[in-house]
Amino acid sequence: MENFIVSARKYRPQNFSTVVGQSHITTTLKNAIRNNQLAHAFLFCGPRGVGKTTCARILAKTINCENLQPDGEACNQCHSCTSFNEGSSFNIHELDAASNNSVDDIRTLVEQVRFAPQAGKYKIYIIDEVHMLSSSAFNAFLKTLEEPPSYAIFILATTEKHKILPTILSRCQIFDFKRITIQDTVDHLQEICQKESIQAESDALHLVAQKTDGCMRDSLSTLDKIVSFTGGHLTYQNTLEHLNILDYDYFFKIMEAVLQQDVATALLIFDEILQKGFEGDNFLNGWSEFLRNLLMSKEEKVLHLVEVSGNLKDRYKQMSGKVSPSYLITALHLLNETEINYRMARNKRLHVEMALIKLCFLQQAVTLVSDDQTGEVVKKKLVADGAVPQKLRSSFIQAAPAAKNMAGQPATSGSIAANEARLTIETPPPASNHNVQQTPVQRQAQPVANPVTAGTATTSKPAQPAAPQTKLTGLAAMKEALAAKQVTKAVQEIIPMTLGALHVYWEEFIDRFRQANKMTVVSNLALAVIDMAGPEEITITSRNIVQFRFMEEEKLAISAFFKEKFHNPALVLTLHLDETQQTVDIGPAPLSSREQFQKMTEKYPLIKELKDRLNMELDF
Repeated sequence: MENFIVSARKYRPQNFSTVVGQSHITTTLKNAIRNNQLAHAFLFCGPRGVGKTTCARILAKTINCENLQPDGEACNQCHSCTSFNEGSSFNIHELDAASNNSVDDIRTLVEQVRFAPQAGKYKIYIIDEVHMLSSSAFNAFLKTLEEPPSYAIFILATTEKHKILPTILSRCQIFDFKRITIQDTVDHLQEICQKESIQAESDALHLVAQKTDGCMRDSLSTLDKIVSFTGGHLTYQNTLEHLNILDYDYFFKIMEAVLQQDVATALLIFDEILQKGFEGDNFLNGWSEFLRNLLMSKEEKVLHLVEVSGNLKDRYKQMSGKVSPSYLITALHLLNETEINYRMARNKRLHVEMALIKLCFLQQAVTLVSDDQTGEVVKKKLVADGAVPQKLRSSFIQAAPAAKNMAGQPATSGSIAANEARLTIETPPPASNHNVQQTPVQRQAQPVANPVTAGTATTSKPAQPAAPQTKLTGLAAMKEALAAKQVTKAVQEIIPMTLGALHVYWEEFIDRFRQANKMTVVSNLALAVIDMAGPEEITITSRNIVQFRFMEEEKLAISAFFKEKFHNPALVLTLHLDETQQTVDIGPAPLSSREQFQKMTEKYPLIKELKDRLNMELDF
């Protein structure tokens, strides 16, 4: 029986041209050899399994080649090349710094450097995993690395460049190796499969390349395992089974169910995934990658970022046409939050299932629409009863702090909140109710528009169509826009105000500040007493002048809140100050230590007798 050699060793590159995915480094090294511009120290750094040690050995062999080729490659036929290939070269020394990291090991190496090579031009020292050297070993190596003999060349290799001393880095010519791309890995695996007469599907090799994440050594080791498992016939299904990877078909099926809002089918598919032994975090990770690939497939410019086989890429493009980019972005954000909180969840299955249910109704709950007037993207929230979507008018909210209110005073945070509440677009009445008479609220709301437009106090008149006029700018234009929106706003039916509902809404208003962790505001609002003075009048009584001043600042915000809750813009808010509560709340003045002792002796005379008998002195 022949001795089996793993593919990672059997197909290890023997010259620069066979190195996969590192052309930027191999070209530089060949040019340096051809032009005789070699540095005395090299540092190869990068992820594991990308060819650092391989390139170091090829460089060492090529430097001492007796018949160097015109393209900078070794001939593999001279005495130096054959001795290196057989492992009997005396000019190339390889040291594993992971197991030889002491000062004595480096001193032994330094002693060897002093002897010139017996044959060939150079003595090459390859130190692998150089970051494992101790600080004292690095310091012992500094002088030799900075000024070596003309025949000595050092090649250092490491996966963790940040652990190497800056004094070592400054003495080396640094080459950064990159991860091998999936396509380069697949091409190399296909070439090996042809040489070994292995039947392998392209999709199966793509799975191997994706699983190993740019590490060629891991890819070759994985290929050997699957070949042993499948008997030399690699298919997509048996590769999935061996690598324990979730099939893309599951994600396409779940996506179809999500788009149709079929919660039952989505949950059944997720249950099937769990029955096959996959954990919830594996599903979340694969589902996020699937949605990311769908998003990339919507643009031809970034389609190459979808690193899958050609057949699968066509399925991604077809599916991406059914989903909007806004939905994919929102879904990715939701899955990211779910994956972050997965470890803290007690019921992990329910945690993932809740995310699936949200994704099923996400397209209905939140969409992104374009505003025809401003051209900006705003959010549209769909109301449960089928009302018209409410658009956020951020332009007015940003301009409100610079404006003044109708009374000529600067706008406060309360007035801004009130204006924002008045600008909310309510549900219009049905088309069949054109002959319905105006409610008292409508008759009261109409006169407000004309004074704002004209800027002066006028009598109440029905709204007339605006005549053509010159375009207004600045504050006048903003006032006219606000008046137009107030005139066209449909008024909902007024909710009768009761004391119970008033207290419930008051607690809801206070809870907003409690959730924002503004406990000072919460305490001021909670101490106030709210009551009804009439069917359309609310009174708030404060206990002291400080609380009363605070209520005056928040009056507009409180008034706007209750008007919105009861759908009644005619509500009146009145503030009162109950000065009698100030003295009641203060209570008696605190006693000093001496006064407390006198009170105790008056009530319990034995305390004074005990003090005198024990000759105690009190520290007041």
